[in-house]
Amino acid sequence: MGDEQAAWAAGPGAAEQARSLLAVAWSCTVTADGGREEFVGAHTVADDGRVLLHVPEDSALLTAAVCAPRGEPSAVLEFADAAPVPVRGRIRARLWMAGWFAPADERLVFRPTRVVLRRPSGAVAVGLDEFAAARPDPLAGAEARLLTHLADAHPDAVERLTRLVEPESLHAATRVQPLAVDRHGLTLRIERTRADGDVRLTFHAPADDVAELTERMHVLLAQAAAPSCPRSLQRQRADGDR
Repeated sequence: MGDEQAAWAAGPGAAEQARSLLAVAWSCTVTADGGREEFVGAHTVADDGRVLLHVPEDSALLTAAVCAPRGEPSAVLEFADAAPVPVRGRIRARLWMAGWFAPADERLVFRPTRVVLRRPSGAVAVGLDEFAAARPDPLAGAEARLLTHLADAHPDAVERLTRLVEPESLHAATRVQPLAVDRHGLTLRIERTRADGDVRLTFHAPADDVAELTERMHVLLAQAAAPSCPRSLQRQRADGDR
C-alpha cells in the first residue's frame, strides 16, 4: 500500500509515532505466561514510556506478577492504531512492546526492553532511549475528532484537496477519505476497486496545536484552488468514464 507521492513527504519518526499510538490507544492485549488478556481503558503512560496497567484482582496477569520469581514476569503488549474514519484496512499501525511487569501499589508497571512499530511500509525496531525521550504528536489527542469532522462535515474540502494529488495517484479512484493527520501533514486514503493507496499532503510548517492546524489546512485549500493544480478527483473520474 502507498503511492509514490507519499515517499518524499515529511512525517513523524517511528519513536514519535509509537508514543502517539500509545498515548491514544484505548485498549491493549497482553500475552504473558502463555495466557492472553485484553484490557480496555486500563492503561496510562508515564513520561518515559512505561505503561501503567490497572488490572482486576482476579486477573491472571496480576497473579503472575505477584507469584513470579523477582516479581517480574515477562510479557508482550500489543496496541493497534485504527483510523477513526471508516476505510478499508482501518488498522494504520501496530505497536508491540516486550518487557517486564512489576507490581506497584494497585497497578502493574511495564518496563519495555524492546519496542517494534509495524506500519504499512514495514516493521521498525525503535531504540529504547529514543522511545523514552520521544513525545506524542501534539495533535494526537484531537486527531479522531478532527478527521471525522473533516470527512462528515466537509467532504467538499476533501474533494478540493485531491487537486493537490498527482493525477497518476488518482487513477481508478472510487473514493478519497482523510486517513491521518499530525503536525507535519494530512494523509489521504485513495480507495480503488482492487487496491488502495495513501498520499501525504505536507504542511508548509509543523502545527503545534489545533489553531495552527486550521491555518495549515487553509493554506492547503488555497493551494488547491490555484489554477496550476492538477485536475480534481471529480474530473479524473469523468475522464475515466469516457
